[in-house]
Amino acid sequence: MSLFARPPRSRLQRAVHRAPVLLFRLGLGGLLGSRLVLLTHVGRTTGRERQVVLEVVGREGEGYLVASGYGGRAQWFRNVTAQPRVRFQVGRRRFTGRAEVLPPAESGRRLAAYAHDHPRTAAALMRTLGHDVEGPEAYERLGADREQGVPLVALRPTP
Repeated sequence: MSLFARPPRSRLQRAVHRAPVLLFRLGLGGLLGSRLVLLTHVGRTTGRERQVVLEVVGREGEGYLVASGYGGRAQWFRNVTAQPRVRFQVGRRRFTGRAEVLPPAESGRRLAAYAHDHPRTAAALMRTLGHDVEGPEAYERLGADREQGVPLVALRPTP
């Protein structure tokens, strides 16, 4: 089973998952290019700022699409569902905006489109997350499943 197939439990696993956040905090986010986004969101129970680095699976003008690899179990996903105001950074570009969970059908369609455009990357990402996916229908089902699947979230800057 992959190190990333389930949320980190040990201190070492958490450190591996958090390493990209440290790079952004050190001002080295530009080294990660446009494939990763640092998302700053508010904890739904604590009200404290939280940060997570996510893989970009698509663009929407100035906005970005990210996937919740742990579905509805992901803390960041639960937080932005409760409080959609966020800040995010891609490379050296910083934005203030909103996180919008895509409707299930659109999320499934967009995940299938990502898999069509980037078949090896999508397959590797799904394997890393513990999903065995073959064919566009499987990606559509996975993207549409908010709890156990890989739903998509649009990060949209506000003017």
